[in-house]
Amino acid sequence: MREIGHYIGGKHVAGTSGRFSDIYNPATGEVQAKVALASNEELRAAVENAKAAQAGWAATNPQRRARVFMKFVDLLNQNMDELAVLLSSEHGKTVEDAKGDIIRGLEVCEFVIGIPHLQKGEFTEGAGPSIDMYSMRQPVGIGAGITPFNFPGMIPMWMFAPAIACGNAFILKPSERDPSVPMRLAELMIEAGLPAGVLNVVNGDKGAVDAILTDPDIAAISFVGSTPIARYVYGTAAMNNKRAQCFGGAKNHMIIMPDADLDQAVNALMGAGYGSAGERCMAISVAVPVGEETANRLVEKLIPKVEALRIGPYTDEKADLGPVVTKEAKARIEGLIGSGVEQGASLLVDGRNFSLQGYENGFFVGGTLFDNVTPDMDIYKTEIFGPVLTVVRAKNYEDAIALPMKHEYGNGVAIFTRDGDAARDFTARINIGMVGVNVPIPVPLAYHSFGGWKASSFGDLNQHGTDSIKFWTRTKTVTARWPSGIKDGAEFSIPTMK
Repeated sequence: MREIGHYIGGKHVAGTSGRFSDIYNPATGEVQAKVALASNEELRAAVENAKAAQAGWAATNPQRRARVFMKFVDLLNQNMDELAVLLSSEHGKTVEDAKGDIIRGLEVCEFVIGIPHLQKGEFTEGAGPSIDMYSMRQPVGIGAGITPFNFPGMIPMWMFAPAIACGNAFILKPSERDPSVPMRLAELMIEAGLPAGVLNVVNGDKGAVDAILTDPDIAAISFVGSTPIARYVYGTAAMNNKRAQCFGGAKNHMIIMPDADLDQAVNALMGAGYGSAGERCMAISVAVPVGEETANRLVEKLIPKVEALRIGPYTDEKADLGPVVTKEAKARIEGLIGSGVEQGASLLVDGRNFSLQGYENGFFVGGTLFDNVTPDMDIYKTEIFGPVLTVVRAKNYEDAIALPMKHEYGNGVAIFTRDGDAARDFTARINIGMVGVNVPIPVPLAYHSFGGWKASSFGDLNQHGTDSIKFWTRTKTVTARWPSGIKDGAEFSIPTMK
């Protein structure tokens, strides 16, 4: 059976801890490979390689760093089909969805090609008598990224692209459920011209995470995962004097106003709610129709579409969605569906008994639709992370907007309406980090920043966009005065511009 080790110092190395985790084919339920789980010593070896490489990489001028990413983008495009199939085989999402995963990461790599401009500092001539003042954005040193299973191509690139472009070395700890694409990305970065040791991939579990959090040479950490772990990573990083950006759970609402184009809204809900089997932190899992008439019409249109969803393995080119990632994920989702029934929600389409001929052992969950859900139910409060859409009826606009405003998570939200006043009021008042107006999955493009509010995000700076450049660099400010401008004698009062 295939064994996946680590990628350290520009080459594949076998795991030495003796511990492994199974990698499944989610469509069949079969173990297809094993991945090594790193020891503290293996993590430390990656850090030593990163230390040895970082100073030289930081001294490489920004334009040459940008050229590595130019070549890397070209290699991503050349290898797109291979990467997508590899990703799908371990995650379960459709191949087209996997391509989207990779492309959204590629777009961040395109963005950081502008690093010669993005990393520039500021300069003030004559800030005081014969004084000039300027700032520099310098790399933090060694950064680390801890990434989730649901976007094994995109999120690693969201992290390592800006970090490396800024002159840092990087340790990537991907999800042990689908590590093959991150390993392949590291290979392609070396092929693009990145010096060995600048990007290292260490596979592992909580032990590797804790080693990253406490390693004295790692200066900054980016994390995406569940909120409880995001809190843990953020707090532990802070206690170890590391900067951190940690992104957690989500419960994304889509408000459908009475004047909305209902067919457009329904199609948006189908793609945003059931795409990738709901395993997206930006998935729409709560539909909020305003008014009973809107709700009745919405549900009437949704039921046949949910029932008609085509579910299959990634090899089925016509599949709308594939299986969820593990047997445990399937059991958790089906347990939450059961809790919705027990707590009084109306189960309109039940996906718990879905079975696909020839794939009976796969981790499939059918499309599920609930109506008459209330905020006290577990299926409303919890991030289900599966192909489950819940309908929460609102009497009016104020009741509708109150739902996402009061929820603990604040990742994404959307409103569907033709009313510009309503849309403007909504975008101004809502306490959510990413907002869509007639856009169901409002993931910003690479040159804007990605990040939620409330319990969805911990830290001051978001992913990609200019925030990422600020996160992966430190500002140094220089105040300079040359001898011709210095007065004779000591000055004992604090300097001012008076």
